[in-house]
Amino acid sequence: MNTPTKVVGFAVVLAVVFGLALGAGTLFGPQVAEQEPVAHDTTHDGGDDTHDTGGSASPAADIPGGLMVSQDGYTLELADPVPGAGEDVPVRFTITGPDGRPVSSYEVEHEKRLHLIAVRRDASGFQHVHPELADDGSWSTTLDLTAGQWRLFADFKPAGHDGLTLGADLAVAGNYRLTSPAVETRTAVVDGYTVRLDGDLASGEDAKLTLSVERNGRPVTDLQPYLGSYGHLVALRDGDLAYLHVHPDGEPGDGTTKPGPDVVFYAAVPSVGRYHVYLDFKHRGVVRTAAFTVSTAGHGDAEAAKPSEKAEDHGHSDTDDH
Repeated sequence: MNTPTKVVGFAVVLAVVFGLALGAGTLFGPQVAEQEPVAHDTTHDGGDDTHDTGGSASPAADIPGGLMVSQDGYTLELADPVPGAGEDVPVRFTITGPDGRPVSSYEVEHEKRLHLIAVRRDASGFQHVHPELADDGSWSTTLDLTAGQWRLFADFKPAGHDGLTLGADLAVAGNYRLTSPAVETRTAVVDGYTVRLDGDLASGEDAKLTLSVERNGRPVTDLQPYLGSYGHLVALRDGDLAYLHVHPDGEPGDGTTKPGPDVVFYAAVPSVGRYHVYLDFKHRGVVRTAAFTVSTAGHGDAEAAKPSEKAEDHGHSDTDDH
């Protein structure tokens, strides 16, 4: 069935932005405020717990990352929440601290002081970039934005504080076409690379996920380190886009972790449901992203839970790290 074309006017976009802001990202998907905190196992082979996105002892620590624009006194403030569509669209923001001033001191995590994830709410677009910090405490970067509703996630660790992930919405003006609802997809093709996902997500417990990379039918055994590892995984819950940043088991140079074709992750998702999963990997100097859609065990009917047999070419590559 063809989806209708939606025309977004400037006034309509403003109304949508203010409506989304009131909900702070919690208007979509299941409510999780009463859910018990997830206990992460930190004893996997390969070292300490590398998939913890941080948090604090506050009640907000029980809420999945990225659903709030403010947490523990820290706030993500966008300079322009209604940008135009296009390539290399300037995006600028600040992280204000408990004192109301822009934060200027951050701890380096995975070789960067801040990771910015941008994804369209219909999961049809994904970007992982690393903005530059100015002397005034503002961050800036560029994004390739199509018209529609986008969600931005700032993943960072202020000096002297636990890691945080804050989220805010971008309403990109212009004509857009809604994509069809995502279907279960465990195989992705991007730039001639085929990536397969094996393993099942489980609510409230660590699940082993194995991502296998091939090129021209042959296993890729010389993946390159990217941000200190052979792959980065981001999982977003369908609907509200609750955020989970995952890192692989082991790291380059530890004597046991091989540079492909398999990259193993351990991930604990906050609830049952469907998740959009994005793998960043680097080969021959280029960072590429493979996208998947998977459900937790027992979610949906049996047919929906079956892995897709069709390889989807939905990903992107970046020769330069923003």
